[in-house]
Amino acid sequence: MRFKIYMILTGIIFLFTNCNDVLDRPSLTTSEDDAYWTSEDRVRLYANAFYTNFFVGYGLKYETTYAPNANYTFNDDAVRLSTQTQFGRTVPTSKGSTSLDMMWQSEFTGPTWNFAWIRKANVMLDRVSARMKDILTEEQYNHWMGIGRFFRGMEYARLVNVFGDVPYYDTEVLNTDKDALYKDRTPRNEVMDAVYDDFDFAMKNVRLDDGDAQYVNRYVVAAFVSRWALFEASWQKYYYKNDERAKKFFEQAIAAADLVMSSGKYDIVTDFRSLFGSTKSTKDCILYRTYDADKGVTHSIASTCNMNDPTDVGPNLDLIKAFICTDGKDWQTSAVANAADFTLSNLIKTRDARFEASFYNKPTPRAKSCYLYVTKFIPRSALEYIEKGGSPAPEFQGEKNVTGYPVIRYADVILMYAEALNQNGKTAEACKYLNMTRRRGFGYQTTETSPVDLQTTDKAQFALMVEQERRVELAFENHRWFDLIRTGRAVEVMRSKGFSLNETNLICPIPQKQIDVNPKLTQNDYRIESRN
Repeated sequence: MRFKIYMILTGIIFLFTNCNDVLDRPSLTTSEDDAYWTSEDRVRLYANAFYTNFFVGYGLKYETTYAPNANYTFNDDAVRLSTQTQFGRTVPTSKGSTSLDMMWQSEFTGPTWNFAWIRKANVMLDRVSARMKDILTEEQYNHWMGIGRFFRGMEYARLVNVFGDVPYYDTEVLNTDKDALYKDRTPRNEVMDAVYDDFDFAMKNVRLDDGDAQYVNRYVVAAFVSRWALFEASWQKYYYKNDERAKKFFEQAIAAADLVMSSGKYDIVTDFRSLFGSTKSTKDCILYRTYDADKGVTHSIASTCNMNDPTDVGPNLDLIKAFICTDGKDWQTSAVANAADFTLSNLIKTRDARFEASFYNKPTPRAKSCYLYVTKFIPRSALEYIEKGGSPAPEFQGEKNVTGYPVIRYADVILMYAEALNQNGKTAEACKYLNMTRRRGFGYQTTETSPVDLQTTDKAQFALMVEQERRVELAFENHRWFDLIRTGRAVEVMRSKGFSLNETNLICPIPQKQIDVNPKLTQNDYRIESRN
């Protein structure tokens, strides 16, 4: 209850503190006044405002950004009705809007050229360090400084992911300080070194336990650090060709994932379907968002999966073919009868059980793009109305959904760990962790050897194996585009699907309006492929 009250209050506060300037101006609200910073509860209230921006599933009602089956098309998993051909030949010329309707990276890479959250993190760090040393205990002080540095690191990692070099600010910058405000971009490596330090501090100082699974604790921090460190390591390896820096971040990704895995708090839950469409967290959920209709804390995620609402977005054939047959082989080499039969009724019987857990078993015209409806994020019991010709319960319609959301999962961390181990030359060991999630898909115990286990000492072969496993395990959880970039395969894969894409398109150009305001900014090298 405490968290829900905080989230409502912080949402109200943030409406008055967030703006979209080059760097947000000082707020006129009391949350940034010295008089505000008087207790740990006040610090928590301020910090909770970060949740809705950084974590999928923490939005309220229709503001649940990046919801499945919505704004999820720039990858080789999804198809959108009537726009795919046109969209597939289009790349952006700017990323200057915050609209979720923008095509391409804005759909799920995160921020536009907006430093509001950087400023908010710096304000928190400044106020806690300057005003609260005598108010907080040493443990409290270190925890909240860790939280502030975690979110600052997160936002800079996301900004760098979208734009490459960005101006770096590690203190509050006043609107009157034009020289500090308007400056050129800081090289990516300098920014990410600072992010590395922020992440390292957070993993050492954030509390191991700060309440229930809805609060950021050290394990939540480590899970996200593993994700972003792995992304940066891969960028250094594949795009900057800097193996030394790549090794640094691969090792941070491994250490962060190991922190989560060695805790003993989390596990692979055998029933894949129980992770979604439930109101209770499981040991597979490192960060889990719960909702409560009585408090007005609801979302719209289930509405995209309720078989009643039409959707223009659905899985394409390429994703469907990625699901492995019940004998552990792909459809081309499987000995399973009718492995090449792609009717839904046959796919349900012959494929990895995660297929049935992700999609409805019959074609439906409501899924207008491909007739295959993504039902991963709603209880199967809630779909019984389809068979009876009725309507879904109110809690699965509109913006009244109350099912919880696994913000980051243990399986994701395990697969990132396996990927990083492989990159550091420990391919045979990496197979052990890959097989933990793979076994679940085929109904085997996750910690026992099974007939579907994969083994290889070939680094390149394993990279493709873990990519495929992440594709089916995390389908429609907004990972595929990140994974393609991280593995150096984005251009190759997307061009093979007819997209006009080159390596300069993997980061966005700076919006021209920002360059007009700040001439010190240098534009990215961004070249648009000629249309066929």
